[in-house]
Amino acid sequence: MYKGDRTQNVSFESTSGTTQIHGTIWWPKDEPRAVIQLVHGMAEHIQRYEPFAAYLNERGFVVCGHDHFGHGRSVNDQREWGHIPIRGGRDILVGDVGHMRAAMHEQLDTKLPYFLFGHSMGSFVVRAYISECAPGLAGAIICGTGHIPPMTSNAGNLAARLIGKVNGQEHVSKLLGDLSVGAYGKAIENARTPLDWLSYNKENVEAYIADKRCGFPFSAGGNATLTALTGEVCSSACFGRVPKDLPLLFVAGAGDPVGNMGKGVKIAADMARKAGITDVTCTIYDHMRHEILNETGARRVMDDIASWMEARI
Repeated sequence: MYKGDRTQNVSFESTSGTTQIHGTIWWPKDEPRAVIQLVHGMAEHIQRYEPFAAYLNERGFVVCGHDHFGHGRSVNDQREWGHIPIRGGRDILVGDVGHMRAAMHEQLDTKLPYFLFGHSMGSFVVRAYISECAPGLAGAIICGTGHIPPMTSNAGNLAARLIGKVNGQEHVSKLLGDLSVGAYGKAIENARTPLDWLSYNKENVEAYIADKRCGFPFSAGGNATLTALTGEVCSSACFGRVPKDLPLLFVAGAGDPVGNMGKGVKIAADMARKAGITDVTCTIYDHMRHEILNETGARRVMDDIASWMEARI
């Protein structure tokens, strides 16, 4: 087990074979009781989860996570932020979660309970991952997710692929941005900024806007990858491939447009139950939007997540 500084940087080759993926491990003071791997959302980076990691360290968890392909430190040039290849993009995102998990197992007792946490885009990545690679997991936390109707995903994927074919897959399209993230901003009445949909917490919104590693637009390839993911995981077939005994916790804000103000989250949880998954919990938090870990009441969310995991260790 790692005995150096409590914050450790790690890197490994991406599933793409074209770049190095960079991640972070946050170690607790004492021997860990379990592991939780964080999978971050669209247009952000893993360092934003440091307060959550510090909280979990105090509860005895070792925490890890990486910057996705096209995000944070996992790019060769900042101009690559937001770009994911159209061909194989989904496999890159899902595969790199597996590579991060393998990197952790190289340093840890593999008998430690291992949890996955995915937020927003990361929630869709985790939903795909657990349909393929769940053996050995103690549970998965699905945060800030939603249910995207198949027709919506298919239409968005077709548009992204057509724009990529005409203008190149690295092209940034205003139309695609308006159809995805732009639509969430329009769902908030009397918004101060286009990003108020992230949270009620004004300080969090301002910090996100000020962080150059956040809020960048996705390329045509990035949008094609994201819509391919949502088209895959928002289906009964995908939940049907998840082991029936894998505990799932769905958490989201009641004011989150990604989850259709809680309705889409409940649909996803119900699909998991109908697929035969026996341990499914769904909690929707009042007066919270998309980033429930960054709302003023985030401590309650963290307490609930930690307690849920502890009950399954």
